[in-house]
This record gives sequence, C-alpha cells and structure tokens, in this order.
Amino acid sequence: MTFIEFWRDYLCDHAQAGTRALHLFGTSLGVAALILGVVMLDPMIALLGVAIGYVFAWSGHLLIERNRPSMLARPAWSLVCDVRMWRLWLGGQLDTECARIQKG
Repeated sequence: MTFIEFWRDYLCDHAQAGTRALHLFGTSLGVAALILGVVMLDPMIALLGVAIGYVFAWSGHLLIERNRPSMLARPAWSLVCDVRMWRLWLGGQLDTECARIQKG
C-alpha cells in the first residue's frame, strides 16, 4: 500500500462530519497541550493533552463511523494523515479534498 492509498482510506474512515469534528477537536487539544507543556516545561500537560485528544478522536470511530482507527495499522502514516487533515481543515480545504477523494 502506498501513502496515497492510505490517505484515501484514511479520509474514507473519517467520512462522517461528526467523526471529523471529534478528530479535529482532539488534534487541536493535543497540539495546544504540546505547546503548553513545552512553554510550562511540564511534560505531563503534553502527555495528558495528547491522550485526551486521542479519546476524542477514537470516540468518533467507535460511536459514529463504527470502524477501527487507522492508527492501529500504521501509526506513523496515521499521524501524518491526522496532521494533514487538521491542516486542510484550518485552511478551509478539507471538504474539497474529501469530495476529490470520493470522486476518484
């Protein structure tokens, strides 16, 4: 499997808007906790924030999509895709990318 194929599957695993919302909230929380942990020189803030962020992200898979998180299969690619999805969302391009993937 190539990364592009994984990216397509990753977006399909996050097809529902509620799943993406929980994922994006969890990622935002994790990023904020990482920054705060570095600024406060407290690794526990970072670890706890990232852990809580994953709880939000995984709850979307379990409660809405009813699928397995991609992270379990390929953790590194999953992290890259999560950051990519978050970046596309921040730039207002996530819906366009999802539509493009669904077409082709």
